[in-house]
Amino acid sequence: MDNIVSLYTTSTGRVSRKTWWLGMIGLLVASIVLSIILSVIGLGPWGAMQALDPAAADPAAVSAALAATMRSAAWGSLIIFVLLAYPIYCLSLKRRQDRDNSGFDVKVYLVLMLVLTLVQALGFGMTVTDMGSGVIVPVPAPWLMILSGILGIFGIYLLVVLGFLAGTVGDNSYGADPLLVPETA
Repeated sequence: MDNIVSLYTTSTGRVSRKTWWLGMIGLLVASIVLSIILSVIGLGPWGAMQALDPAAADPAAVSAALAATMRSAAWGSLIIFVLLAYPIYCLSLKRRQDRDNSGFDVKVYLVLMLVLTLVQALGFGMTVTDMGSGVIVPVPAPWLMILSGILGIFGIYLLVVLGFLAGTVGDNSYGADPLLVPETA
């Protein structure tokens, strides 16, 4: 049990790809559980839209409910991100250290994701598009879509580096090879 706690709470040492994947699966499960809990209290993607009867709702009500749902989901995402950012940081940093890297790219990615999630939660970068018949749909502004795309590419890079590339064989400046000795973190 101490190994699991230290896996998510310490940033020293190295972890193997297998340990990183298992740790990320644990964080994914935690994220799903938190999402369900937040949805039950009204901070999730299902809040305002559940109350609508699509057959009886007018287009303005549908548009308002959609906008409210997007804001609610963004705030729920921000809460989940803030709760899981440190465990993600610790786990990913140790994986980068297994490749004898400082993990600066992980830090940059997490800060940029925090900023993007906060921008979305505050509703910045959202515009409305009239779809006709009184239906007004909120959509992200082009700059927000470009920023999201760049962060998506950065995330794919990190996924490859963290999840698929082998670590340094033998000892490196961050500790012993986790494949040669039992992992302590």
